[in-house]
Amino acid sequence: MAESNDSVSVDLGTIYLGGKEHRVKTACGVVSVIVYGDREKPALITYPDLALNHMSCFQGLFFCPEAASLLLHNFCIYHISPPGHELGAAPIFPTDSVPSADDLADQILEVLNFFSLGAVMCMGVTAGAYILTLFAMKHRERVLGLILISPLCKAPSWSEWFYNRVVSNLLYFYGMCGVVKEFLLQRYFSKEVRGNIEIPESDIAQACRRLLDERKSVNVMRFLDAIDRRPDISSGLKKLKCRTLIFIGDQSPFYSEAVHMAANLDRGYCALVEVQACGSMVTEEQPHAMLVPMEYFLMGYGLYRPSYFTESPRSPLSPCCISPELLSPESMGLKLKPIKTRVSTC
Repeated sequence: MAESNDSVSVDLGTIYLGGKEHRVKTACGVVSVIVYGDREKPALITYPDLALNHMSCFQGLFFCPEAASLLLHNFCIYHISPPGHELGAAPIFPTDSVPSADDLADQILEVLNFFSLGAVMCMGVTAGAYILTLFAMKHRERVLGLILISPLCKAPSWSEWFYNRVVSNLLYFYGMCGVVKEFLLQRYFSKEVRGNIEIPESDIAQACRRLLDERKSVNVMRFLDAIDRRPDISSGLKKLKCRTLIFIGDQSPFYSEAVHMAANLDRGYCALVEVQACGSMVTEEQPHAMLVPMEYFLMGYGLYRPSYFTESPRSPLSPCCISPELLSPESMGLKLKPIKTRVSTC
């Protein structure tokens, strides 16, 4: 990763090998934070979904050259792992208290203070999106904006609660077994990615299976328990005044939850992007679908993609290709039903 004239040259071989791990002591234990980029730049905080870390939840997005260029050009990335979810994590002692969702949100504040960070941009997936939203509600002055992928905001439904109990019991008695992996893959990916009798499982799903093998079941159970006990935060969403960009796959089991959240946010600050033929983890399954909405979202903060990175034939972001029509909700892929969204680009 080379840096020149405040621009970032993306070397895909070092994006996930050149970061430095920091172990941050908090009131609820030690948190692993992987830092990539120039720490003089604004901070982008990421938080993954259940049983995942930055390698398994954000690798697809950062391996997408255009997205990596956009984000690394503008931000220093701080990948926060849920306790015990970092690479090579040991089992957490059973005697350690199980943190609540509130505790996990407060850990983020401790991480920001450890690195002497002010207001930050936040990106989270499903359970991680909930934790970051809760953090933003508790500490509004510390959040510039939210990029949420398949977010949660309500308390678990009866069906989700039952699903979580089944997964928790399987983890307790059998560890990260095949059935647990199947449950988790259904949570993350669309049917096409998971495959079936006629269609083989995709490389993305196979890679995720291998990474899940590294998770310690007791650590996953603790994060699952925190999320399973989460309170409904819908009533407080209107108080959020930071800009919020929500992505949701149309095959995500949390589709209705994301629509509910967007409907309860201030419509002057929120945009909802539905990604077709995609599950919950848009960052892995269809990261290219995030490019144009993210670029226009970041324009609202005066942040732009570096002009030298215009040669990729896959990139929809080249300045010569941008027309005023792209500023319309329809061109950005925003669903105007079942809710209406209003996008500010200034």
